[in-house]
Amino acid sequence: MMSQLDQIYEQLRKVNDPELNINVVDLGLIYDVTLSDEGNLSITMTLTTPGCPLHDSIVNGVKHAVASVDGIKDVDVDLVWSPAWTPERMTEAGRRALG
Repeated sequence: MMSQLDQIYEQLRKVNDPELNINVVDLGLIYDVTLSDEGNLSITMTLTTPGCPLHDSIVNGVKHAVASVDGIKDVDVDLVWSPAWTPERMTEAGRRALG
């Protein structure tokens, strides 16, 4: 059976950056995921650029995606700009998707 954290990451992989059409996990935008015993989920993430026009759409997509995981009561997404995102943060799958 998949752990709750694995389920969270599986859901996060369904959220794509609309400009690059690659999911937020493979892009390396997810910096930290913490789940409390009470079911409070905290996600620290960034975007490829601070001026990203789809900022609200991506953050809301993340919140919506993980809310469906059993046992999640509250989702807090902390959008940070430090450390800045770089292509080196991408997974191998993300690099392949980008070409």
